[in-house]
Amino acid sequence: MLVAIWDWNWFRGPVERIASARLNREVSIAGDLDVRLWSWQPRATVEGVRIANAPWAGRDPLGTFEKITVQIRLVPLLWGNVDLRLLRFDRPELRLYADARGRRNWDFSDGRKKEPMRLPPIRSFIVADGRMSYLDVKRDLRFEGTINAAETLGDRSRGFELVGQGTINRQPFRMEVTGGPLVNIERDRPYPFNAEIRAGRTYITANGAVPKPFDLGRFHMFTTARGPDLSDLYPLTGVALPNTPPYSLRGRLSRDELVWRIDNLGGRVGDSDLAGDIKVETGRTRPMFEADLRSRSLDFDDLGALFGGAPATGPGETASAEQVAVARALNAQQRIFPDSTLDVSRIRAMDADVRYRAQSIRDAPVNLTAGQVRVKLDNGLLRAEPLVLDLPQGRVSGFVALNARREVPVTELDLRLANARIEQLIPVTYEGGHPLTGAVSGRARLTGAGDSIHKAFASADGEVMVVAPGGEIRKAFAELMGVNVVKGLGLLLSKDDDTTALRCGVAHFRTTDGVMRAGNIVVDTGPVLITGKGAINLGTERMSFEVRGHNKKFRLVRALIPVKAEGPIRAPKLGLEPGGAIAQGAAGVGLGALLNPIAALLPFVDPGLAKDANCGAMLAQAGREGAPVKSASR
Repeated sequence: MLVAIWDWNWFRGPVERIASARLNREVSIAGDLDVRLWSWQPRATVEGVRIANAPWAGRDPLGTFEKITVQIRLVPLLWGNVDLRLLRFDRPELRLYADARGRRNWDFSDGRKKEPMRLPPIRSFIVADGRMSYLDVKRDLRFEGTINAAETLGDRSRGFELVGQGTINRQPFRMEVTGGPLVNIERDRPYPFNAEIRAGRTYITANGAVPKPFDLGRFHMFTTARGPDLSDLYPLTGVALPNTPPYSLRGRLSRDELVWRIDNLGGRVGDSDLAGDIKVETGRTRPMFEADLRSRSLDFDDLGALFGGAPATGPGETASAEQVAVARALNAQQRIFPDSTLDVSRIRAMDADVRYRAQSIRDAPVNLTAGQVRVKLDNGLLRAEPLVLDLPQGRVSGFVALNARREVPVTELDLRLANARIEQLIPVTYEGGHPLTGAVSGRARLTGAGDSIHKAFASADGEVMVVAPGGEIRKAFAELMGVNVVKGLGLLLSKDDDTTALRCGVAHFRTTDGVMRAGNIVVDTGPVLITGKGAINLGTERMSFEVRGHNKKFRLVRALIPVKAEGPIRAPKLGLEPGGAIAQGAAGVGLGALLNPIAALLPFVDPGLAKDANCGAMLAQAGREGAPVKSASR
């Protein structure tokens, strides 16, 4: 074998120009070059290699190498294959940096479509005393690690090893990646590797392989992950996952060029099971996240974390320490809507199309049986539609949208309640029976601005309406709703089970700047006509209502006293207004003055309600008594 020592001063310039052109970055060589060319396995060693940084990334170089050694087999080149017998890096130092705009100093594509890196098989691979630093400003991710690999043809090769530590969101984490021995590797034989990441209470493991070494555009791994909140994975994955209760998930993660997949996802999020498949397509202006997910049993409490709140924190419930603190603060303030700020930059950084369905739902405030939703995210505009929640009879359906394209996010919702039953929504029983039964429908249409749930509701405009078009109510409760104290208590004490018709009930709220004002609350029963008014302040989360009864016929003995409901939304107090007893008047009260605007409002919920047998009859009576009844939809 002949040994050729080149005149390095003559050869340095062309080598630097070729390397610079390939990397689209200035490459300089300060040391010597030793080339042994005349061999079946030629070898070259170059010293003092320096790769310049991007102009925007600072003065320090992207990478420096004290020495690089390469040895190659000539025969495989005849068939177009590259077979590296030796690849050795002595004291390499890499400084990887991504700025707040998402620019990466290791991106050599110059705006061209980026292809995953591919390396040929390596028979002997050595990295001696390597170091790597990584800083991602946008994800607030820092890492400092060492890189070592010492492999020979013997059986004691320890394989590739990357070990280091850093911070994610200013919290420490540790990462270790190990690969199988590279010596004697075959082109069509998978290359195995393992990875382990610990970041606070987040723990991720991976066991996988690269099918064709070293085509890093294709690999697969079996992955497990557990932690307090899925949103914490954003700095590692770049995917804006929602806030969740503590999770434990597993699945098969694979990459095929610019497409990443998680197949056979399974595990738990909070106290709910979760399964399905996920696909993320990179190489776009914004990554595209697609998923088809499902739960056999959804614990409704777990949804609280999605909106910055907290799941239930009682015995047997799953919640992180942070979520327990949020729940404790909301309970102390007797509030429902959390103040957690939405990170709109994450929503703007990706697109999504996610389908989710829950075969059953438990622990909901009302008796929900199942649900499904499709969520689409396009350039900062998120829309959940259709959103469907099934009841034992009836359903809630509509959409919820979040526009994060604006400087201040805007939330909009339009939900309808159709074909439901009062006794299922309000499962109150007395003496083994329901005091109130019948159909109920409703609609809520609200729009609010703010970067938290609390701010959005505190600024909401729109309207809410609930209609009960017929049913039955126990006479005792009808009298007490009046409140005809004498007769109502007498019927209850006698355990009278007689019922009377609930002809029609309507409650309408106009909402401005987060305050829902009810100017039209009317419940028409057999013996009593009940009217009311009041307001709910969504900013302070407090309410104040007064309900007053009107007997439909003259009675010698009665005490009609207004009923008040005041206090926090989540725990109002009921009571009688002191000194509010109504004097005995004429025989009953007319509907005309009370129902004036209601006919025009009913189509907001359902155009057919104005012709309903019960509400229609009540409105017809109001018309006969002088109310200008309208039927045009709004």
